[in-house]
This record gives sequence, C-alpha cells and structure tokens, in this order.
Amino acid sequence: MTTTGRSSLYFCFVCLIVFSSMSARAQLTSTLNPSQIAQLHWYPANQSTQFSAGAIPTGLAFDGGNIWVANGGSSNITKLRASDGAVLGTFPLSGNPNSVAFDGANIWVTIPNGNAVMKLSAKDGAVLGTFTVGTFPQGVAFDGQDIWVANEFGQSVTKLRASDGVILGTFPVGTAPLALAFDATNVWVVNSSSNSVTVLRARDGKLLGTFPTGKQPSAIAFDGTHMWIANSSDNTVSELRARDGGNLGTFAVGLDPSGVVFDGIYLWVANTIAGTVSRLRATSGKDAGTFVVGFSPTGMAFDGANVWVANSGGGNVSKL
Repeated sequence: MTTTGRSSLYFCFVCLIVFSSMSARAQLTSTLNPSQIAQLHWYPANQSTQFSAGAIPTGLAFDGGNIWVANGGSSNITKLRASDGAVLGTFPLSGNPNSVAFDGANIWVTIPNGNAVMKLSAKDGAVLGTFTVGTFPQGVAFDGQDIWVANEFGQSVTKLRASDGVILGTFPVGTAPLALAFDATNVWVVNSSSNSVTVLRARDGKLLGTFPTGKQPSAIAFDGTHMWIANSSDNTVSELRARDGGNLGTFAVGLDPSGVVFDGIYLWVANTIAGTVSRLRATSGKDAGTFVVGFSPTGMAFDGANVWVANSGGGNVSKL
C-alpha cells in the first residue's frame, strides 16, 4: 500500500471514530420521543398533515389505534386510523357533539344541545346508550372507572358509572365548567367564567379545593406531576402543582389557547385565533416552537407518537 493510500485509510478511520463519538453523545442527550424516532418522524420541522373530518370538528380522543373526531356541525363522529388517517367510519349522533373520551372499550361523546352524553362501541361505532346529564355538557373525562362530564350552564359535573351509565352523583363547581382532567386520584375541573379550577376527589366527589388560573381557562392536561391550564383570554397557560394547586408559573402562548395535550415530554397548546400550535417544555415551560395547523384549532389528542389537532373552522384535523 502506498503512503497516500495509508493516509487516506487513516483519515477515514479517524472520521469514523469522531462520527461515532458524536452520534453516541447525540443519543445520550436526545429528548426526542422514541416512538417518533421509530416512525422516522424525528426531524424538527414538525410539518403537519391534514385529514378531512366532518363540519366543525372540536373534540378528539385516541382509543389505542384510532382517532375519534367529534363533528359539532354535522352531528356525527369520525373514526380515523391513527397510522395513516384513513377514514374507518362516520357515525351519526343524536345532536351536535363537543368532547370525546375513551374508557378502554367505548367512546363517550358530550351532546351540549341535548343535555346528554352518548356511549359508542369503539369497535364499530354502535350506540350503546344515551344518558341525560346536566345543562349544556362540554368536557368529558374517564378516571379509570367512571365518566365525568362538565355541565357548562349547570355549574356542575356529573359522575356516571362507565359500565352502564348510571349517575353516581352531581357535584357543584365554579361558573361555566368546560373541561376536566384526572390526576390518578382527583378530578380537576376548569371553570371558565370563574377563572379557576376546582379539584374533586374522584372516589366520592368531595371538594378538595379551588385554585386561581388565568383569564377564561378553557382546557386542561396532566403531565404526571402538574396540571397545565390554557387561559384563552390572556393567551397563556398556567402550571399548577397537582399535589396542592400551587402556581408554578404562567407562560405565554398564541392567541386564544383553547386546547392542550401532553406527549410525555412537551405540552402542546392549540391557539384558536392564531391558527397555530405552541410547544412548551414540560420541565420549564420554555417555548420549544410554534407550528402552523389549520383554521381555528381547538381539541387535541396524542396517539403515542403524534399530536392531533381538530381544526374547527376547516373541517379537518392536523397530525403533527
């Protein structure tokens, strides 16, 4: 081998060592979602893909394999395959739906103009029951055993047994409750007109506390330790400690935040007027990017790898 050949071989060997070292360090310091890496969705652009839904899509829920979209303007719900957005079915409802929750086997949908919540089979969309709750129900959440519904005009939440829809209790909260979240022990209720959240013990509905938020809170998500509340009138999100409701910070996002979801690393916030989604680091609230989606984004869901956003003004959903 010539001197030139040996030099070239040595140079390539050194480059390989340096590249391997850099790759190892990158792997050690990466904060990317492993599921996104596995699906080759590791790039930072987070460009969205859109899929058609019904008229005025608002609420979303993930059932472990599919995304369910409540179409408030067409009185139906659309089932999309999460892997590719293919429509698997569109199912009629008894009124204009708003929010959606999954209980491990079935889909629950609030019907504000019917003062009811509907239960559908996640397998085939068959209606399993329609249950009367409070006045103008909005948000819905599952606590591992029971379904909770926020009654906006009733200033209350209704607790139903998930197995058969029997009402287990109705509990007073603040003014205009819109959304709920479960923290493994308690149910948190967003009171939009009271600028607060109410905490109820899931076991028996006992009031544990009411804590201030920003102006006109509209959505809530749990990150495993803290609650994040989207405040639509002051364009912020509030971070509250789930243990005692202590305020840990208020962070600026886009115009009219009305949806929020946690992906295991980041908080994603739908900014309805801005037509964007803000991404915040859950550890610090630091801005980690803003992404353009469709017209009037509202409801959100996370499928284990991607974030889905209901674009209420566009009749579609975005997948990030």
